[in-house]
Amino acid sequence: MNHQICPRVVISNEGPELSRLVAGVWKWGHWGHKYSPKQVGSIISECAELGISTFDHADIYGDYTDEKLFGDAMEHSGVNRDNIQLITKCGIKMVSENRPEHQIKSYDYSEEHIINSVNTSLSNLKTDYIDLLLLHRPSPLLNPEVVAGVFNKLKHEGKVIHFGVSNFTPSQFSMLNKYFPLVTNQVQVSPLYTECLTDGTLDQCIELGLKPMAWSPLGSGAIFSDDNSDDQVVRVRKTLQKLAEKYNVGLDVIILAWHLKHPAEILPVLGTGKSSRLKDALDAFNIELTTQEWFEIYSASIGQDIP
Repeated sequence: MNHQICPRVVISNEGPELSRLVAGVWKWGHWGHKYSPKQVGSIISECAELGISTFDHADIYGDYTDEKLFGDAMEHSGVNRDNIQLITKCGIKMVSENRPEHQIKSYDYSEEHIINSVNTSLSNLKTDYIDLLLLHRPSPLLNPEVVAGVFNKLKHEGKVIHFGVSNFTPSQFSMLNKYFPLVTNQVQVSPLYTECLTDGTLDQCIELGLKPMAWSPLGSGAIFSDDNSDDQVVRVRKTLQKLAEKYNVGLDVIILAWHLKHPAEILPVLGTGKSSRLKDALDAFNIELTTQEWFEIYSASIGQDIP
């Protein structure tokens, strides 16, 4: 197949415009491949050439080191900051040698912590602004009035342009969205994890005119490991293999095509930094799964025919 440039989408009435496929960086550093700044610079450049211009971060990724790795790498990439979009997340306080003051894992959405997190991310990413800030996980102690006040302050200062959440239930999303307009909910979706298809999360995004993002869209690699004999994985893999043979593409391309068919217009967050896999991912835009094929994958996931 001829490789194309990744399409762009506006994810809410307020913006921003992002690439439909998002490059997730969490495995690029300490938690995964341990790439050097020069290697990451090459990946950034490659992504930009393919039209994958949006990069998904979190302050905790790489044990609090990935954002700085990316910021250092930008100097090697030859890519203009204004031609890419940076997403990052805050709120999780992880026990880490790099954060000795964190005694236990907790969530913190106080004004002080959000502002400190954003300022640290800006410094590490070597940028003046973050395109999209996400609250990483919901907290029982989240005060929507406090969060809305901080968001307004950060927006007024030009430090953050847009705001959203990650892993929020529909009711949690509605609560915060009442106090401040959110633009997305980044949630776990894959052929191995389909709860969002039925729990109202994606329905809510469609209702509000927002496009969700999917983390771990390929199922964290379990589908690609022949050693994984989990019943669900085996069922899904067998179904995907049949479709991959029909369309003459890899399993990952079929999975991405499955995401792209959903009317919520999901933005999958890719976990790879490999050139060949980034290029192959774009083949998903050339495949239109039939409705029956989409449900074949879904039925394989849930282990039975739909009701």
